[in-house]
Amino acid sequence: MQVYNAPLRDMRFVLHELFQEDEFGPVAGQDEFGPELYDAILEEAARVTQEVLLPLNATGDIEGCKLENGVVRTPTGFKEAYSQFCEGGWAALASPVEYGGQGLPEAVNKLVEEMICATNLSFSLYPGLTHGATTALMGHGSEDLKSFYLPKMISGEWSGTMCLTEAHCGTDLGLLRTRAEPQEDGSYRLTGGKIFISAGDHDLTDNVIHLVLARTPDAPKGVKGISLFLVPKYLPKDDGSVGPANGVSVAAIEHKMGLKASATCQLEFNDSKGWVVGELNKGLAAMFTMMNTERVSVGIQGLGVNEIAYQSAVAYAKDRLQGRALGGAKRPDLPADPIIVHPDVRRMLMTMRVYAEGCRALGQWAARGLDAEANAIDPADKARAADFVALMTPVVKALFTDLAFDAANLAVQVHGGHGFIRDHGIEQFVRDARIAQIYEGTNGVQALDLVGRKMPAHMGRYMRPFFHAVSEQVETLTRHEDKAITGWAAALQQAFGALQLSTGMIAQKGMKDPEEAGAAATDYLRLLGLVGIGHCFLKSARIATERLAEGTDETAFYTAKLATTGFFFDRILPQATAAFLAIKSGKRSTMALELEAF
Repeated sequence: MQVYNAPLRDMRFVLHELFQEDEFGPVAGQDEFGPELYDAILEEAARVTQEVLLPLNATGDIEGCKLENGVVRTPTGFKEAYSQFCEGGWAALASPVEYGGQGLPEAVNKLVEEMICATNLSFSLYPGLTHGATTALMGHGSEDLKSFYLPKMISGEWSGTMCLTEAHCGTDLGLLRTRAEPQEDGSYRLTGGKIFISAGDHDLTDNVIHLVLARTPDAPKGVKGISLFLVPKYLPKDDGSVGPANGVSVAAIEHKMGLKASATCQLEFNDSKGWVVGELNKGLAAMFTMMNTERVSVGIQGLGVNEIAYQSAVAYAKDRLQGRALGGAKRPDLPADPIIVHPDVRRMLMTMRVYAEGCRALGQWAARGLDAEANAIDPADKARAADFVALMTPVVKALFTDLAFDAANLAVQVHGGHGFIRDHGIEQFVRDARIAQIYEGTNGVQALDLVGRKMPAHMGRYMRPFFHAVSEQVETLTRHEDKAITGWAAALQQAFGALQLSTGMIAQKGMKDPEEAGAAATDYLRLLGLVGIGHCFLKSARIATERLAEGTDETAFYTAKLATTGFFFDRILPQATAAFLAIKSGKRSTMALELEAF
């Protein structure tokens, strides 16, 4: 049974308490909002996701999408749910007011995204891809394109996609072959095929607006010759109504391991009319505006799956009777104790819980960086936030999705054989979570981006806001009067020291031999992410200790926060030592085997 109740108290904690001092300064445009409004939005989002989206999660997975006579049909109930979703304004939550959005901060939007992804990850792809497309269009589109397309996309009346991948090339976009022929009226005619297009076609909206990477005839070779084009499925009329078909067809729906209620399409563009977005031959930069937004959102997808997997496992562990507690029967009135009494089950549940709480906190820090990068009043704050977001984007995407897949597998393990069969809906979490480690750039690519681009950029400038925040807190809290906090601060100080040493080693070796940096990349991302989560847990523990000392009517919440902090530092943070030792070993054993020996 899939069980989910939005973790509103923890969401309010990370939103209102944890990052009051985030060093990003005041953000413009947020004076009209306040905690009461944010809480009301979160509560209503919880109601909508639990009552409307969650009931469609398992049924949508079983039914899947269908391609009928060239038209994609979503599962039963999805069209009605999408209409209700858009009518409630959820599609426009964080979009600019001037185009019909509500202008709410990403700090709130990401918490709503988490609820949507937890209750129905397949559904989340439809509005999620549209939000990414509007982000790219806002950043690089002409005023004519923005004023015509954005209002309908932001409202959800029309949806959007990103069309990058082709059958012969994935990450290496320099190999793409889709062609764009210039026309006398300033438009282009696109011809080519794209695969793996999430929400590529469906019956939820009147039109689908594709953002397509393609080459013009005289474009330079490689990535320097890629341009971005807006290509609608149907050509709109001047009054905004839908006009004739535009040569965009669905060749097939991908038969996938998971996300079966999300239409992942193979698309063919046959002399399809489009308009350039941004400058010619600079489409990759425009597309990465969308990609970076989507990468943070993919991390939130992982967090959502983690949370529902955890809650479902807890519900089962409290209900399933098997064996007696090692210390003696806890429920002598029953034929056996519930399995939640057993230490190994507790280990799995605590691991999942700590992953979720830690990722929620680190994700909120990154979301606040996104808000400050866009709207900080002080230019210095804006620049510092931009550096922080650049560093955190690959970490959020890769670490959150890796931990989510681990959590989904643990949920299956808690359920035992009942987790392996379809009846309880738990194995769906594993199948759905797996793609998040792959799309929007595989997690290995995220790690290479971190060590190859972000770490050395501008003489390590992107690292400084993060390193400064961790260093300052560790130095302060190693002198704290509470012994538990000083112990955790010392443990984080040790892990942070390993991160600093690893940074130096990779920088030194990587300059001489790029394979050294490549071999260390995944372990380095995990190490940096663990330090980031540890920083958040240490800050959480300090706040919880202060609240308990002051006297609070929420003793249970803050006591639990100290318990999860203790588990993280006892059982999860020690992974930092293993990552450091792996990095220190260098590339030798990784690259030792000759190609012919594989």
